[in-house]
Amino acid sequence: MSHKFYHTGEFARKASVSVRTLRYYDQQRLLCPSMYTDSGHRLYTDDDLARLQYILGLKFLGFSLDEIRACLEAADWNTFHELLAQQKTMMLEKRQHLDAIISAISESEKVVQRGSWDWDAIVKVIQVVKMDSKKDWVNQYFTPEQQQKLKELSDMSYSEEGKKSFEGEVWTEEHQKEVDAKYSWLYSELTRLVKAGASPGSPEAQAAAKVQLELIDAFTQGNPERVAGLKKFWENFNQLPDDEKPPIPRPTKEEQALLNQAIAIYRANLMNQ
Repeated sequence: MSHKFYHTGEFARKASVSVRTLRYYDQQRLLCPSMYTDSGHRLYTDDDLARLQYILGLKFLGFSLDEIRACLEAADWNTFHELLAQQKTMMLEKRQHLDAIISAISESEKVVQRGSWDWDAIVKVIQVVKMDSKKDWVNQYFTPEQQQKLKELSDMSYSEEGKKSFEGEVWTEEHQKEVDAKYSWLYSELTRLVKAGASPGSPEAQAAAKVQLELIDAFTQGNPERVAGLKKFWENFNQLPDDEKPPIPRPTKEEQALLNQAIAIYRANLMNQ
Protein backbone atom coordinates (compact mmCIF):
# COMPACT_ATOMS: atom_id res chain seq x y z
CA MET A 1 0.00 0.00 0.00
CA SER A 2 1.14 3.56 -0.68
CA HIS A 3 2.38 6.02 1.90
CA LYS A 4 0.80 9.17 0.55
CA PHE A 5 -0.36 11.35 3.43
CA TYR A 6 -3.76 13.03 3.77
CA HIS A 7 -4.81 15.77 6.15
CA THR A 8 -7.91 15.07 8.26
CA GLY A 9 -10.39 16.89 6.03
CA GLU A 10 -9.04 15.38 2.82
CA PHE A 11 -9.01 11.89 4.35
CA ALA A 12 -12.57 12.33 5.67
CA ARG A 13 -13.82 13.28 2.20
CA LYS A 14 -11.93 10.41 0.59
CA ALA A 15 -13.39 7.94 3.10
CA SER A 16 -16.92 9.46 3.09
CA VAL A 17 -16.95 9.95 6.87
CA SER A 18 -17.07 13.05 9.02
CA VAL A 19 -14.06 14.69 10.63
CA ARG A 20 -15.85 14.23 13.96
CA THR A 21 -15.94 10.46 13.33
CA LEU A 22 -12.20 10.36 12.69
CA ARG A 23 -11.50 12.32 15.87
CA TYR A 24 -13.78 10.00 17.84
CA TYR A 25 -12.06 6.87 16.51
CA ASP A 26 -8.73 8.45 17.40
CA GLN A 27 -9.93 9.07 20.98
CA GLN A 28 -11.16 5.47 21.19
CA ARG A 29 -7.80 4.13 19.93
CA LEU A 30 -9.43 2.50 16.93
CA LEU A 31 -7.90 4.59 14.16
CA CYS A 32 -4.98 6.78 15.14
CA PRO A 33 -3.26 8.93 12.49
CA SER A 34 -0.12 7.46 11.01
CA MET A 35 1.76 10.71 11.58
CA TYR A 36 1.42 14.27 12.86
CA THR A 37 2.80 17.43 11.30
CA ASP A 38 5.16 19.64 13.28
CA SER A 39 2.15 21.81 14.08
CA GLY A 40 0.18 18.83 15.44
CA HIS A 41 -2.15 18.17 12.49
CA ARG A 42 -3.22 14.58 11.87
CA LEU A 43 -1.94 12.77 8.78
CA TYR A 44 -3.54 9.59 7.39
CA THR A 45 -2.45 7.09 4.74
CA ASP A 46 -4.09 4.54 2.43
CA ASP A 47 -3.27 1.94 5.07
CA ASP A 48 -5.50 3.89 7.44
CA LEU A 49 -8.27 3.81 4.83
CA ALA A 50 -8.14 -0.01 4.78
CA ARG A 51 -8.27 -0.06 8.58
CA LEU A 52 -11.25 2.31 8.56
CA GLN A 53 -13.10 0.08 6.11
CA TYR A 54 -12.57 -2.85 8.45
CA ILE A 55 -13.84 -0.84 11.44
CA LEU A 56 -16.98 0.32 9.64
CA GLY A 57 -17.70 -3.20 8.42
CA LEU A 58 -17.51 -4.63 11.94
CA LYS A 59 -19.61 -1.75 13.25
CA PHE A 60 -22.29 -2.55 10.67
CA LEU A 61 -22.26 -6.18 11.81
CA GLY A 62 -23.12 -5.04 15.34
CA PHE A 63 -19.72 -5.29 17.02
CA SER A 64 -19.17 -3.05 20.06
CA LEU A 65 -16.18 -0.69 20.16
CA ASP A 66 -14.36 -2.98 22.59
CA GLU A 67 -14.97 -5.95 20.30
CA ILE A 68 -13.75 -3.98 17.26
CA ARG A 69 -10.64 -2.95 19.18
CA ALA A 70 -9.92 -6.59 20.04
CA CYS A 71 -10.35 -7.59 16.38
CA LEU A 72 -7.98 -4.86 15.26
CA GLU A 73 -5.34 -5.94 17.76
CA ALA A 74 -5.59 -9.53 16.53
CA ALA A 75 -5.65 -8.65 12.82
CA ASP A 76 -2.69 -9.23 10.54
CA TRP A 77 -2.57 -6.25 8.19
CA ASN A 78 -0.08 -8.04 5.96
CA THR A 79 -2.95 -10.30 4.89
CA PHE A 80 -5.64 -7.67 4.49
CA HIS A 81 -7.19 -9.59 1.58
CA GLU A 82 -7.94 -12.42 4.03
CA LEU A 83 -9.60 -9.98 6.41
CA LEU A 84 -11.75 -8.71 3.54
CA ALA A 85 -12.73 -12.28 2.65
CA GLN A 86 -13.72 -12.98 6.26
CA GLN A 87 -15.68 -9.76 6.44
CA LYS A 88 -17.43 -10.59 3.17
CA THR A 89 -18.44 -13.97 4.60
CA MET A 90 -19.89 -12.32 7.69
CA MET A 91 -21.77 -9.80 5.55
CA LEU A 92 -23.28 -12.59 3.44
CA GLU A 93 -24.37 -14.40 6.61
CA LYS A 94 -25.91 -11.17 7.87
CA ARG A 95 -27.81 -10.78 4.59
CA GLN A 96 -29.08 -14.34 4.80
CA HIS A 97 -30.31 -13.73 8.33
CA LEU A 98 -32.07 -10.52 7.30
CA ASP A 99 -33.64 -12.26 4.30
CA ALA A 100 -34.91 -15.02 6.59
CA ILE A 101 -36.42 -12.48 9.00
CA ILE A 102 -38.09 -10.54 6.17
CA SER A 103 -39.48 -13.75 4.69
CA ALA A 104 -40.88 -14.87 8.05
CA ILE A 105 -42.49 -11.48 8.66
CA SER A 106 -44.03 -11.53 5.17
CA GLU A 107 -45.59 -14.91 5.92
CA SER A 108 -47.00 -13.52 9.17
CA GLU A 109 -48.43 -10.54 7.29
CA LYS A 110 -50.28 -12.91 4.95
CA VAL A 111 -51.74 -14.72 7.96
CA VAL A 112 -52.95 -11.45 9.48
CA GLN A 113 -54.46 -10.32 6.17
CA ARG A 114 -56.45 -13.54 5.98
CA GLY A 115 -57.85 -12.74 9.41
CA SER A 116 -56.63 -16.02 10.87
CA TRP A 117 -54.20 -16.84 13.64
CA ASP A 118 -51.24 -19.08 12.95
CA TRP A 119 -49.09 -19.67 16.01
CA ASP A 120 -46.38 -21.44 13.99
CA ALA A 121 -45.94 -18.41 11.70
CA ILE A 122 -45.39 -16.08 14.66
CA VAL A 123 -43.02 -18.53 16.36
CA LYS A 124 -40.98 -18.72 13.13
CA VAL A 125 -40.42 -14.95 13.26
CA ILE A 126 -39.25 -15.22 16.85
CA GLN A 127 -36.88 -18.05 15.99
CA VAL A 128 -35.19 -16.34 13.07
CA VAL A 129 -34.80 -13.09 15.02
CA LYS A 130 -33.19 -15.03 17.88
CA MET A 131 -30.86 -16.72 15.43
CA ASP A 132 -29.81 -13.30 14.11
CA SER A 133 -29.30 -11.84 17.58
CA LYS A 134 -27.11 -14.83 18.46
CA LYS A 135 -24.27 -13.23 16.50
CA ASP A 136 -24.27 -10.25 18.87
CA TRP A 137 -23.45 -12.22 22.02
CA VAL A 138 -21.16 -14.67 20.22
CA ASN A 139 -19.02 -11.66 19.26
CA GLN A 140 -18.38 -11.15 22.98
CA TYR A 141 -16.67 -14.54 23.13
CA PHE A 142 -14.75 -14.77 19.87
CA THR A 143 -13.20 -12.47 17.28
CA PRO A 144 -14.30 -12.86 13.63
CA GLU A 145 -11.12 -14.83 12.92
CA GLN A 146 -11.81 -17.20 15.82
CA GLN A 147 -15.43 -17.64 14.74
CA GLN A 148 -14.22 -18.50 11.24
CA LYS A 149 -11.77 -21.04 12.65
CA LEU A 150 -14.53 -22.67 14.73
CA LYS A 151 -16.74 -22.86 11.64
CA GLU A 152 -13.93 -24.52 9.69
CA LEU A 153 -13.40 -27.03 12.49
CA SER A 154 -17.11 -27.85 12.61
CA ASP A 155 -17.36 -28.18 8.83
CA MET A 156 -14.49 -30.68 8.73
CA SER A 157 -15.62 -32.59 11.83
CA TYR A 158 -19.36 -33.18 11.39
CA SER A 159 -20.96 -35.28 8.67
CA GLU A 160 -23.79 -33.83 6.60
CA GLU A 161 -26.28 -35.74 8.75
CA GLY A 162 -24.62 -34.38 11.87
CA LYS A 163 -24.88 -30.82 10.56
CA LYS A 164 -28.54 -31.28 9.67
CA SER A 165 -29.29 -32.44 13.21
CA PHE A 166 -28.52 -28.93 14.47
CA GLU A 167 -30.90 -27.20 12.04
CA GLY A 168 -33.70 -25.32 13.78
CA GLU A 169 -31.96 -25.29 17.15
CA VAL A 170 -31.38 -21.88 18.73
CA TRP A 171 -28.47 -21.64 21.14
CA THR A 172 -28.98 -18.57 23.33
CA GLU A 173 -26.62 -16.62 25.54
CA GLU A 174 -28.49 -18.02 28.56
CA HIS A 175 -27.69 -21.56 27.38
CA GLN A 176 -24.05 -20.61 26.94
CA LYS A 177 -23.79 -19.05 30.41
CA GLU A 178 -25.35 -22.14 32.00
CA VAL A 179 -22.88 -24.43 30.22
CA ASP A 180 -19.95 -22.11 31.02
CA ALA A 181 -20.83 -22.21 34.72
CA LYS A 182 -20.85 -26.02 34.74
CA TYR A 183 -17.56 -26.28 32.86
CA SER A 184 -16.00 -23.65 35.14
CA TRP A 185 -16.89 -25.78 38.16
CA LEU A 186 -15.73 -28.96 36.42
CA TYR A 187 -12.30 -27.64 35.48
CA SER A 188 -11.76 -26.02 38.87
CA GLU A 189 -12.68 -29.31 40.54
CA LEU A 190 -10.33 -31.28 38.30
CA THR A 191 -7.49 -28.92 39.16
CA ARG A 192 -8.19 -29.41 42.85
CA LEU A 193 -8.44 -33.19 42.54
CA VAL A 194 -5.17 -33.50 40.62
CA LYS A 195 -3.33 -31.37 43.17
CA ALA A 196 -4.79 -33.47 45.97
CA GLY A 197 -3.79 -36.72 44.24
CA ALA A 198 -7.40 -37.91 44.32
CA SER A 199 -8.37 -41.34 43.06
CA PRO A 200 -10.56 -41.47 39.93
CA GLY A 201 -12.92 -43.68 41.89
CA SER A 202 -13.35 -41.16 44.72
CA PRO A 203 -16.81 -39.62 45.25
CA GLU A 204 -15.52 -36.21 44.15
CA ALA A 205 -14.00 -37.57 40.90
CA GLN A 206 -17.16 -39.54 40.20
CA ALA A 207 -19.23 -36.37 40.66
CA ALA A 208 -16.99 -34.63 38.11
CA ALA A 209 -17.42 -37.55 35.68
CA LYS A 210 -21.19 -37.34 36.08
CA VAL A 211 -21.22 -33.62 35.23
CA GLN A 212 -19.02 -34.14 32.15
CA LEU A 213 -21.24 -36.92 30.82
CA GLU A 214 -24.39 -34.88 31.44
CA LEU A 215 -22.90 -31.97 29.47
CA ILE A 216 -21.98 -34.25 26.57
CA ASP A 217 -25.39 -35.93 26.59
CA ALA A 218 -27.17 -32.55 26.61
CA PHE A 219 -25.19 -31.47 23.54
CA THR A 220 -25.30 -34.70 21.53
CA GLN A 221 -28.83 -35.76 22.60
CA GLY A 222 -27.84 -39.35 21.95
CA ASN A 223 -27.40 -38.67 18.21
CA PRO A 224 -24.52 -40.91 16.99
CA GLU A 225 -23.61 -38.42 14.24
CA ARG A 226 -23.24 -35.68 16.84
CA VAL A 227 -21.22 -37.96 19.11
CA ALA A 228 -18.81 -38.82 16.28
CA GLY A 229 -18.62 -35.20 15.14
CA LEU A 230 -17.88 -33.91 18.64
CA LYS A 231 -15.06 -36.43 19.06
CA LYS A 232 -13.62 -35.46 15.68
CA PHE A 233 -13.98 -31.75 16.50
CA TRP A 234 -11.74 -32.05 19.57
CA GLU A 235 -9.24 -34.19 17.67
CA ASN A 236 -8.96 -31.48 15.01
CA PHE A 237 -8.88 -28.75 17.67
CA ASN A 238 -5.98 -30.38 19.51
CA GLN A 239 -3.99 -30.64 16.27
CA LEU A 240 -4.08 -26.87 15.74
CA PRO A 241 -1.01 -24.80 16.67
CA ASP A 242 -1.57 -23.08 20.02
CA ASP A 243 -1.65 -19.62 18.42
CA GLU A 244 -4.51 -20.71 16.11
CA LYS A 245 -6.73 -22.30 18.73
CA PRO A 246 -9.85 -20.28 19.66
CA PRO A 247 -9.83 -19.48 23.42
CA ILE A 248 -11.87 -22.46 24.65
CA PRO A 249 -10.94 -23.55 28.20
CA ARG A 250 -9.57 -27.10 28.28
CA PRO A 251 -8.22 -29.29 31.10
CA THR A 252 -4.51 -30.09 31.33
CA LYS A 253 -3.26 -33.52 30.26
CA GLU A 254 -3.16 -34.66 33.89
CA GLU A 255 -6.69 -33.38 34.52
CA GLN A 256 -8.01 -34.99 31.33
CA ALA A 257 -6.38 -38.29 32.25
CA LEU A 258 -8.04 -38.25 35.67
CA LEU A 259 -11.39 -37.36 34.11
CA ASN A 260 -11.12 -40.17 31.52
CA GLN A 261 -10.37 -42.71 34.24
CA ALA A 262 -13.22 -41.40 36.39
CA ILE A 263 -15.64 -41.64 33.44
CA ALA A 264 -14.59 -45.24 32.74
CA ILE A 265 -15.28 -46.18 36.37
CA TYR A 266 -18.57 -44.27 36.38
CA ARG A 267 -19.79 -46.10 33.26
CA ALA A 268 -18.68 -49.47 34.63
CA ASN A 269 -20.61 -48.82 37.82
CA LEU A 270 -23.73 -47.97 35.81
CA MET A 271 -23.50 -51.23 33.87
CA ASN A 272 -23.15 -53.22 37.09
CA GLN A 273 -26.23 -51.67 38.68
